[in-house]
Amino acid sequence: MPRRSYAGRVTEPVPRRFNLARYCLGPAPHRPPDRVALLVVHHPEEPLRGVERWTFGELDDAVRACAAGLLGLGLQRGDRVVLRLGNTSEFAVLFFACAAAGLVAVPTSPQLTPEEVAFVVDDVRASALALAPELAAGVDPPHGVRPVTPGDVRAWREAGPRAGWADTGGEDPAYLVFTSGTSGVPKGVLHGHRAVWGRRPMYAGWHDIREGDTVLHAGSLNWTYTLGVGLTDPWAVGATAVVSVGPPDPRAWGRLVAATEATVFAAVPGVFRQVLSRGDLREGDLRTLRHVVTAGEALSPALRTAWGERTGLEMYEALGMSEVSTFVSSSPTVPVHPGSPGRPQAGRRVAVLTVDGERPVPVGARGLLAVHRSDPGLMLRYWERPEEDAAVTRGEWFVSADLVDLDDDGYVHHHGRADDVMTSLGYRVSPLEVEHCLAQHPGVADVAVTEVPVREELTVVTAFVVPRDCGLLGGGTGEGGRASGAFEADLVAHARARLAAYKCPRQVRIVATLPRTANGKLIRRELRRVPDVDG
Repeated sequence: MPRRSYAGRVTEPVPRRFNLARYCLGPAPHRPPDRVALLVVHHPEEPLRGVERWTFGELDDAVRACAAGLLGLGLQRGDRVVLRLGNTSEFAVLFFACAAAGLVAVPTSPQLTPEEVAFVVDDVRASALALAPELAAGVDPPHGVRPVTPGDVRAWREAGPRAGWADTGGEDPAYLVFTSGTSGVPKGVLHGHRAVWGRRPMYAGWHDIREGDTVLHAGSLNWTYTLGVGLTDPWAVGATAVVSVGPPDPRAWGRLVAATEATVFAAVPGVFRQVLSRGDLREGDLRTLRHVVTAGEALSPALRTAWGERTGLEMYEALGMSEVSTFVSSSPTVPVHPGSPGRPQAGRRVAVLTVDGERPVPVGARGLLAVHRSDPGLMLRYWERPEEDAAVTRGEWFVSADLVDLDDDGYVHHHGRADDVMTSLGYRVSPLEVEHCLAQHPGVADVAVTEVPVREELTVVTAFVVPRDCGLLGGGTGEGGRASGAFEADLVAHARARLAAYKCPRQVRIVATLPRTANGKLIRRELRRVPDVDG
């Protein structure tokens, strides 16, 4: 009988009483109150100008003050608080304050449009909405939703009571993040307080973060990758987290590492690609780094090789998802195998199942990557989407849409996704959501969206559009003298006004027809072969 593709063991049980915020920020010998816990860099081109410095003692106090402030608004345990605050100290404080108070934080991307924010607020039935002034345009808290501002955070810290840590358990809800799915409508992923306990296998199994480290993450704090590697993991072990406000120039990353003396740098592969091509690295910029870590999209062997040759630093990759974060990785203790993100982390139970999700496949055979439902890092459930829960549950397994195989050495090899969800700038994006947006443009007769490779290590979201104006199909200009180039630009502008930037198509291709079955079902895998019309 062939050996089955299965790896791992049951993880260490979560303590009976467990609070995410207390685990990360509560008093502990490895978190001296006077140690710097957070650096917020406001001017990445001059990293030390106007930097915010927070000690563990100050964060502990601020989080408990804001927990008391939120409860003072009349919020009840389990209420949802939507955060639209960008990469700021207020985001960090309020996220952990929600957990400390037994509330549920709902981080949102600063790239979301007001319409998308309104969807989230309505979908989770939010009780409060925290807004940064620069992100408030067009966003009005509905009746009954309490507004929270950075000014409230300051007031609560300056003069207000301090709350104790809520008496929560690992199964109690702690935060809710939104991700795209095959339905085309963003869905909430609800995590319990135990999610931070479920990250423990990553400490040695991936990023090797230690007490006293300084961790710089290039991502946005609303993203689970950044929340985990950029905040919760460093604070859990007594390390310093570095947050940069605003998207810095690629040349700023080397300066940030040097100025903050970062020991671990985390980002998506695209950031490392930019650092190599446009980062203007100076001698000694990266001297304090032990290594870098990457996740969010596949790392090409060519980029890994180029990074190592240029910097002398190892790059450790991980594979994960919003529902369970990263659970497959390489690390200083798991040798890198180019072309593979690594092996299941110690303490994980991982399997490769048949496409129907019913049984494990033999080693070397392709199937769906699955995680045992006992993993404490696994979500509690999708937010009010029972049909989505049923779709990913197969007995004792949570089944992803990632097609993989597991080799004889236990390394995972990724072969894309069984569904149509795309990855853009590290975010999961549903093509249906983008299609629905573009289909509302009056000039669109039909549209389909997929990823298209533009070079070996990079794919971009591409819209294939059949226009209503037949003149655009025959070259030249259509009715009204509009050139096809102007039509494409108009489509992109239409998307940008309604979708977060990472969801918007980077390319628009004008086509005469879309590939469909006899029953009219779109054949998405054939899109790349559809010829453009002469333009």
